[in-house]
Amino acid sequence: MRYRLTCLTPLLVGDGRKLAPIDYMVWKDHVNVLDQWRIFRLLAKGPRLESYLTQLKNAEKLDFASWGGFAQNFAGRRVPFENPAYSAYWNRAAGESLHIPTFASGASGPYLPATAIKGALRTGMVFAQWRDGMLQDVLGRVKGDRPPRRPAESVEEQAIGGGGANRMRYVSAGDSEVVATGEFKIYLLRTSTLQPRGANFALGWKQSPRGAVDGARPDESTPTFAEMAAPGTIFRGDWDERTFLMQAEVRRSLRWPEGFNRAKIFEAANVYAAGCLALQRQYASLAGMGLLDRSLDELEQRLANARENGTCLISMGWGGGLLAKSAWLDTTNADYRNILQQFAIYNRALATNLPFPKTRRIVFLNNRPATLPGWAELAIEGD
Repeated sequence: MRYRLTCLTPLLVGDGRKLAPIDYMVWKDHVNVLDQWRIFRLLAKGPRLESYLTQLKNAEKLDFASWGGFAQNFAGRRVPFENPAYSAYWNRAAGESLHIPTFASGASGPYLPATAIKGALRTGMVFAQWRDGMLQDVLGRVKGDRPPRRPAESVEEQAIGGGGANRMRYVSAGDSEVVATGEFKIYLLRTSTLQPRGANFALGWKQSPRGAVDGARPDESTPTFAEMAAPGTIFRGDWDERTFLMQAEVRRSLRWPEGFNRAKIFEAANVYAAGCLALQRQYASLAGMGLLDRSLDELEQRLANARENGTCLISMGWGGGLLAKSAWLDTTNADYRNILQQFAIYNRALATNLPFPKTRRIVFLNNRPATLPGWAELAIEGD
């Protein structure tokens, strides 16, 4: 069997690498990734190598007036901006904004790592199998004298089994085939936030390193650029189901429920997706983002169709934030907040008493805040 994963919104599943601003140059509304080895070999034949190396060492970005010819002649690949207006934003940007996270790629080209698919399905399964008392168990662990490094590991095992009894063993996915580089674009993202306005909230856009600007002035906020697969991009790879694990004797030894199959895993993912979309819709309503609300409408319709067709919607990859990675969605729960308060990274946000989390990475399409990153539909071919 084979899986087919269709991007519904811009998707980035990376391998931790980023393009530093000395690794590329922006020319003709494209990010031109430089083939540095070719450049070194060329400059080694003349006197300019030392000045080039000095600029690589000291400059924030390469001086286009001096080295712009490399963007034309020594680019290993050229990735277009989703909208030509982003070139101007890039020219004004500085610091971390110039470091562009890239899609996972091997020697043959970009591909989708299967771990991203399995991870998203696993999160859905844990969410669907959550039982009363599990959250209190995690709270007791983090409040102990020596909090464990992975406090929720035990409840995850309760939900889907541990070791050889883990229910995710039933399905196996391989990395996708290589896809064409033309499927990728450089997208602009900005981080939205909620700002109190009396009894209500107003939209703001984050600035780096701190602060926010009014929601009507997103151009003044700090941009982020990322290489993402465009909506409609399709990834295909091998899919296997270990049906022998459902033989009566094996199933009983693993303590798996009768009738467990792929449909149960996909339905769990869809239940989780519905919960995520409901929270995102609530956020869009608080922030007054009409285009995001329209995108969520389309995703909810796609989710309804997926349930009818035996497929599932998953949120995966970079930019989805805490909600896309956590198997607990009720962020107003007192026990959940007590757990997060044990970790310094969340203390400041929780202390504001604003809806948590109050920020989202928003993908801009045609230079307007439009959608959330990382939503895709997973289907199985060849049953």
